[in-house]
Parts: sequence; C-alpha cells; structure tokens
Amino acid sequence: MHARIGFIVNPLAGIGGRLGFKGSDGAYAVKALMLGAELVAPKRAREFLEALQPIVEILTPPGRMGSDILAGTHHEGRYEVVECVSRRAWPTVAADTRRCAKAIESMGVDLLVFVGGDGTARDVLSSIDGRLPALGVPSGVKVFSAVFAVNPRSAARIVESFARGLRVTVEREVLDVDEEAYRRGELRVKLFGYMRVPESDLLVGSGKEVYTGVSEEEDMEAIARYFEELVEDCTLYILGPGRTVERIARRLGVEKTLLGVDAVHNGRLVGRDLDEAGILSLIEAHKGDVKIVVSPIGGQGYILGRGNQQISPEVVKRVGKEGIIVVSTPSKIARLDTLRVDTGDPRVDEMLRGPIRVITGYRMERVIRVE
Repeated sequence: MHARIGFIVNPLAGIGGRLGFKGSDGAYAVKALMLGAELVAPKRAREFLEALQPIVEILTPPGRMGSDILAGTHHEGRYEVVECVSRRAWPTVAADTRRCAKAIESMGVDLLVFVGGDGTARDVLSSIDGRLPALGVPSGVKVFSAVFAVNPRSAARIVESFARGLRVTVEREVLDVDEEAYRRGELRVKLFGYMRVPESDLLVGSGKEVYTGVSEEEDMEAIARYFEELVEDCTLYILGPGRTVERIARRLGVEKTLLGVDAVHNGRLVGRDLDEAGILSLIEAHKGDVKIVVSPIGGQGYILGRGNQQISPEVVKRVGKEGIIVVSTPSKIARLDTLRVDTGDPRVDEMLRGPIRVITGYRMERVIRVE
C-alpha cells in the first residue's frame, strides 16, 4: 500500500541533555551550541531512517531539518524537499517546525513523523490540530508526552506497519513541563492537548505519572533505610533524578538536587547537578568502585535516556551494567511489565537488556527485565 509521510527534524532537540540543562528550548539551545555541545537529533533521525525500509515516499524540509539527513540513505530518490524554511537557517526555531508541519500537511501526507521532544510535539500539535496522524521519534531532554515511539528503531516499525495498511489511530497526550521551574527542581507538568498517533505497543506507555501519598512516602523511606545499609566505603555513587533517589540522599545526610544528577563519596556530596563531563571527570579521578543509582519514570519505565542524559552511554560503559542500582516504590513498579533504556547508543542499550534487580522496600527486591 502506497504511503506518503512527512519527516521533520528539530535539529536542536536534546542538545542540552548531557550538559544537564533539563531542556533545550529557546536560549538554552543556543547556549548549548556556544558551549560546543554535540547535536543529538540528527543521529536519532538517522537511526530511524536506517531502520525504516524504503517503502514510503517522504516529504521533508531542506537542510538540517530533513534533507541533509536523508541524503545518502537508502531513501535516496524517494523523498521530496518542501521549501518551507531557508536551507541556511541556523539555529532553527520553533516557528520553523510549525511552518514546515503546516506546509507538509497541505501537500497531502498520510502521517507526519517528527524528531524531537515535548516542545517539538507541542509545535506539531499546534500546527496540525488533530487533522493528521503524527508520530514522535524521541530525541528531547524531556519526553513526557505519550506520542513517542519507545526509540527510533521502534518508530521505524510503527511507520512500516502504518504504510502496509494498519492505520488504526489513538489519541495520546501531549505534555510539557515548565522548564524554568524544572531547573529549580519543581516538576510542573501541563497537558497541551491530544495527538492522533498510530496504535502500537511500541509507543511509550503513557505520559509521566507522579505518585504521592502516605504509603508512597513510607515506601521511599523504607528503600532509603535499606540502601543506607548497603552503602560501601570508598565507592562513588552517582545519584540520578527523582524523589526516591532524593530520599536516599537525605538518608545519607546530603542535600541532593531533585531533578539533577549528583555524586556522593564516603557520606560527602562531591558533585552537584553534574553534566556528562563532570560525571566522567569524577569517575576518572576515583579509583574505587562506581555505582549509578536510578529510578524508573512512572508510567513509562525508562531508567536511562529520559531526563538523565547526563548519565551518557560513555558513563554507562565506564560503570557497566553490574554497577547500576535501580530503586522503585512498589506502586510504581507494579504498573510496569518491563524497564526501558534509550541511551542513544544501540550497543549500550543492548548491553543493558535482560534481568536487573530493583530495590522496592526495606530488604525487599525483585527482578525485572530491561527491554
């Protein structure tokens, strides 16, 4: 069955992740560029295209937003450039995404695929307003929305099924956070609307869920007490974001950033709100064991690759799977069939797949698979 898809890349999506910016909107994307940060989205887009069989016709913007990435792939000769922005436009802005989404929709595509994060999803939503099915390829620092495939390869499988005629769609939430509040350690998630996406079990499970209540507080404290007993001297602990990990830090007597990545050694905070370079520097300087402590995103199950990109593939390779400690309250883990990783390096993702232990309470653990 013939299918025409639109393909839009927000080339700056996710650029602030490894710098610990907690978002790449507006001035923070430009700041990341000035600091020499590596572009993430073009690599994610290329991964999607390499996994996608050449069975669709593609309409795409010029330059970094599409045609530069398609050039030289096995989709050569199967894409058309839509002149919706200047080829020399750089850095790109949100208005470019909105303009191109409208232009591509007007040319009669069956599905719009976009590479980015929650900000990009908002821009696409405001442009197509439910008139056209869309699908996100995750590349943002923040990926709270439920309109994304679990990774670029999964997005390719969804598009292939859609092209072959499986065109049932469902409405999924487009969410975003207040970035300035997020940088202050406050999580304020807002619903911006619903997007029609192809129905698939390869989509993220839902938008991020936040668990609260007396039982949840007691469970986090129980995890923290157990973790305190497990702490080893002369071991560097890299603490990921989240309330459960923050409770562990509090139990250890250090003040942790709620949504940042911090480091503790022998009961002392040795790194606060670290970026990738800061983490790697600490690992290099530390000659003993290193552990990474993370908690899954509620409703999605990601332990790496969402909101903690500072813990990069290079960091994970230095520590190894055996050095990763997962903590989760029972209510959060009970809703997850598997845990997920999407580090941006398929080889690292493969290394992490398989069973992993999760601390769920005081001297309570369970084993769950990482997919």
